[in-house]
Amino acid sequence: MPPTNTLVKAADEHETVVTFEKKNVNTVNVPSVKHPLEPLTIDEIKLAVDILKKHTNVTSTTRFVSIQLKEPQKQFVHDFKGHGESTIIHRQACAVLFDNKINSCYEAILSLTDEEILAFEHIPGVQPTMTVDEQVECEQAVLRSEEFHQLVKKHYGIDDMSLIMCDIWSAGYYGEEEERTKRLARPLCFVRSDPTDNGYTRPIEGLRPVVDLNEMKVIRVEEYKHYPLPHVTCNYDGDRVANIRKDILPLEIIQPQGPSFQVDGNQITWQKWQFVIGFSMREALTLHHVRYENRSILYRASLTEMVVPYADPSPQQARKNAFDVGEYGLGCCTNSLELGCDCLGQIKYFDANLCTSRGEPFLIKNAVCLHEEDAGVLWKHTDRRLCIPEVRRSRRLVISSIATVENYEYAFYWYLYQDGNIQFEVKMTGILSLGALPPGEKSPYGTLVAQQLYAPYHQHFFNVRLDLAIDGVNNTAYQLDVMADEDGPNNPFHNAFQVKKTRLEHEKQARANLNLETARTWKIVNENVLNSLGEPVGYRFMPGDNCVPFAPRTAWWRKRAAFVNNHVWITPYRDNERFAGGVYPNQSQGDKDTLWHWTENDRSIDNQDIVLWYTFGHTHIPRPEDYPVMPVACVGFMLKPNGFFELNPANDLPRAPKKDEKDSCCQ
Repeated sequence: MPPTNTLVKAADEHETVVTFEKKNVNTVNVPSVKHPLEPLTIDEIKLAVDILKKHTNVTSTTRFVSIQLKEPQKQFVHDFKGHGESTIIHRQACAVLFDNKINSCYEAILSLTDEEILAFEHIPGVQPTMTVDEQVECEQAVLRSEEFHQLVKKHYGIDDMSLIMCDIWSAGYYGEEEERTKRLARPLCFVRSDPTDNGYTRPIEGLRPVVDLNEMKVIRVEEYKHYPLPHVTCNYDGDRVANIRKDILPLEIIQPQGPSFQVDGNQITWQKWQFVIGFSMREALTLHHVRYENRSILYRASLTEMVVPYADPSPQQARKNAFDVGEYGLGCCTNSLELGCDCLGQIKYFDANLCTSRGEPFLIKNAVCLHEEDAGVLWKHTDRRLCIPEVRRSRRLVISSIATVENYEYAFYWYLYQDGNIQFEVKMTGILSLGALPPGEKSPYGTLVAQQLYAPYHQHFFNVRLDLAIDGVNNTAYQLDVMADEDGPNNPFHNAFQVKKTRLEHEKQARANLNLETARTWKIVNENVLNSLGEPVGYRFMPGDNCVPFAPRTAWWRKRAAFVNNHVWITPYRDNERFAGGVYPNQSQGDKDTLWHWTENDRSIDNQDIVLWYTFGHTHIPRPEDYPVMPVACVGFMLKPNGFFELNPANDLPRAPKKDEKDSCCQ
């Protein structure tokens, strides 16, 4: 049995150290929580930091990359009936740490209840997510670089470094060995015309510093062909936009009796729905234990990864392919939402509890917004013979958060509907990553949005992990394809078509892409639970808009993001398979800990605890109307009950009161 605080071995070895002796930590006690899946409180994060600092391998050069809840076993959650004297919730945390001095990553598991480290493991050869502190420190490293200062002054005549702004941008991997042995960033730089101007309109095309994040200094500045700074300014600040509209009257959304949802900690009840809101540094908003009338549908829903590849092969642009979840962490990039701006109506906000890389509490106020909104007509029928219209309006519950990853904003919305539908939508907005051109020139790889200023073509790919639990853990998936019948005596009017159901029994068989010609969808059923018609209860997965990658599989970004190879993947549940692009995609080579490699094992997915992974994308061919800030573009999907209920579950909604009783459908 190894002693407490046993030193982890040299950085090229891989060893787990388990501690059994309780630490003496003078700090706050673990607070009471209402549900085992509630995210860590600020006090729990403080406690975790204090426990970790007692370990020999945690030094002054160690960064706390992330600390989050280590979720308990599923069975414990399914059996959980509520917080009471008979239910003890043992809280655990998992942490990722990185020591800049020796370029080493560690993972730890902690018992917060017992105040001890359960495991401490060195993870060789990886670079964890860049922390929020590093993003700030990287910019400062560029601004104090004498080499960069001299080149900016030489080529662009700029001497005032306070006008320079730097977006950190991940280094990626392109075959250079250096990018595996150092912790690097490749910032993109811009020049403001004044300290508060929109600097993105003046990109420095031709200079790109490379920063060693361990030493936090510029190790070189890459020089390409130099283009003059665009002589344009285009601001979006409300105080600097001329001719602001004056014809917009107030739009008020009121609920005089309050909202229809109830909140108990992070547990939400809304009409017939129950679920838990989660949050972490990397994934940001997550949903847990989603049930309708206490019947399980989703155990966990999360965005596992994003990748944004750009189409321009020029030296300044070619390395742009950010993995926004695994390289930056959506949680630490999350906004504090504001009433009347980001959300309308009667709002309940949830804070995000994180820590800085130095272990200080990092609280994001109002990180998640919960509210109801009208969603149009849900169902309607008018019997013309009786002159009796029956109409019900749709109301949906919205759970949302918004992250700013340097120039882009990503808004994430989960919608729950009264008829049992679950929808996920990503709204993309923010500022395009712009490049400069010589006067009078255009680029075949982008759109000219202003003189000398162009927006490169690019794609956004998202991967969502849906840990399904349709009326229980063991589920089976079917691929549904609509097929026309062949011409013949059984199809004399050439109108017949059927739905072909393909039972998906193994992982490789389940790899699939959308097919417009067959209106392809997927159905997940529980064959152990039958509905009133003797059919397995189920939900249908309904994809929305999507695209395919234009880069070949030989492109480095695609090797690292092989989850874009298919739209739909299905795997057996494994607790350690959480991220489609791997646990450590930062500077990765497309490592073995990825969705593609897991499914190469071709494991059985028949009548098991299964996970559906969906990759969906948006091909962005920018327009001048996307400048200076682009209107939102939306992509997403929906889960719809299919045999889960005996009839329309919203058939029992009451009539909405008429605003004018004199109104008649027959007038």
